[in-house]
Amino acid sequence: MGRVSPLLRRAPKNPADRTVTLIGKPDCHLCDDARETILKITGELGAAFEEKDITKDEGLYRKYWEQIPVTLIDGRQHDFWRVDERRLRTALTT
Repeated sequence: MGRVSPLLRRAPKNPADRTVTLIGKPDCHLCDDARETILKITGELGAAFEEKDITKDEGLYRKYWEQIPVTLIDGRQHDFWRVDERRLRTALTT
């Protein structure tokens, strides 16, 4: 077998082109912890941050109510309950 062409290798993603979404609800201490970690990492890397409240969106409530806080990266679920700083940083840069 030959080498993989450099053109076929996945280039690292630019964090500034990524969006991290926190899905949570008011008065949720895990959501507060997740927000703090996400804001730290997105601030350092230049990624966008948005937050959605499951109490204001029935579809999100039905999908995620047992998992909040839920972290999405570019609309795809990354994590739930706790945000691991190293794992989030890695996901945003690879």
